[in-house]
Amino acid sequence: MKLNILLVLMLFGVLCSVKCGRILGIFPFSSRSHYILGNSLMKGLAEAGHNVTLISPFEDIIPPKRGSYNNVVLTGFYEEYLEMVDKMNLFEMDHQSPIARIFMQSFTLPINTKTLEHPNVQNLINSGTEFDVIVLEQFMTDVLKIFGYIFKAPLIILSPMISYLYSFPKSESALKNAVSDSPNFYELYHNVSLVLLNSHVSFNQPVPLVPNMIEIGGYHVKPPKKLPKDLQEYLDSAKEGVVYFSMGSNLKSKDMLPERKEMFLRIFKKLKQKVLWKFEDENLPGQPTNVKIEKWLPQQDILAHPNVKVFITHGGLLSTTETVYHGVPILAIPVFGDQPQNARTATSNGYALNLPYHDPDFSEEKLSNLLNELLNNSQYRDNVKKRSKIFHDRPLKPMENAVYWVEYVIRNGGAPHLKVAGVDLPWYKYHLLDVIAFLLGVTVIMLGF
Repeated sequence: MKLNILLVLMLFGVLCSVKCGRILGIFPFSSRSHYILGNSLMKGLAEAGHNVTLISPFEDIIPPKRGSYNNVVLTGFYEEYLEMVDKMNLFEMDHQSPIARIFMQSFTLPINTKTLEHPNVQNLINSGTEFDVIVLEQFMTDVLKIFGYIFKAPLIILSPMISYLYSFPKSESALKNAVSDSPNFYELYHNVSLVLLNSHVSFNQPVPLVPNMIEIGGYHVKPPKKLPKDLQEYLDSAKEGVVYFSMGSNLKSKDMLPERKEMFLRIFKKLKQKVLWKFEDENLPGQPTNVKIEKWLPQQDILAHPNVKVFITHGGLLSTTETVYHGVPILAIPVFGDQPQNARTATSNGYALNLPYHDPDFSEEKLSNLLNELLNNSQYRDNVKKRSKIFHDRPLKPMENAVYWVEYVIRNGGAPHLKVAGVDLPWYKYHLLDVIAFLLGVTVIMLGF
């Protein structure tokens, strides 16, 4: 009997050495949309049987059914974020404004050092815990690539979005201040084994990718759950359909200019459809009878309802992904960040119309015409249904693909064979400046003769 137990334990140890990876996820931003991406990926890895540790500002109290899931909470981060956001109106942040860009840099870059220096993170670093791979959100988090060096583990980054020309000098200085014996940035970047891209050709433009860049766009989207009774009844009873209106988790409709809110209400009042509006206040003066407001709404489950005809959105990446998944056309009202580009891409793909919040021609007539065009012209719904079909037509589901490639990196010791030769080229060779200089030199010499 003891021998059988010993054999089972030995077999379990062998299997775990192959399959039960020790994975550290680092998602330090307090924005809910960033956390959704990090939490969804790390939970998916835990559900696949891995031992996961997540560094983030939030604590997940619902553990996965398989594997293990440990929270290293960046206490104080979310409270600081709320205090900052409460002092400003994000609707005033035009994506082209230099002030907005300076704000973004001044807010995001210090998060790197604050994360490294946080007591809970220091406890983890000094605990002697080992990891097989590090997964880092790439959003002005250059300094945090040092975790690969600290834990001597391969590094995977998720969704690179960065301005290298500005961030590099600032980050280099912050890195040296945080870890005195750190390697330079180019060494840290060379340690990147895999790039997981939160994109897909169904909602992004197709681009050429190298072998260690993997698209997993839509991995955070889950099958629809049953709606709360009041919402289910509201949507079911909408014989003419429903317009769903949400500006995401950061932008709050209550902070829009009063004249803008009144403009929306006048337009909604004329509709035969019902309107479900994520509005973060108890009262909405002038609210028509066909408009229902809620401070929070289960967006994915609402978009799955067949009576939802149009989604009015800020054009955030998660929202545009979810609308393609469920096949709902959108009226995009982008404000800043990646929203304008997402809105333009959706419009060019034929399932959206776009009216930027800061458009000088933003008017009640224009907004009304765009909304009615989406409601009454079936081509937008047909186009988004085609995109939805493309979204779902994959050899693996997005989360399964993400899990496979994380495990691939673990199995293959960082998978260095996936890296292209360009990683090792000096910058002047990578950009062919040596070739250009040679050709210019030859041209000058020939002209001299």
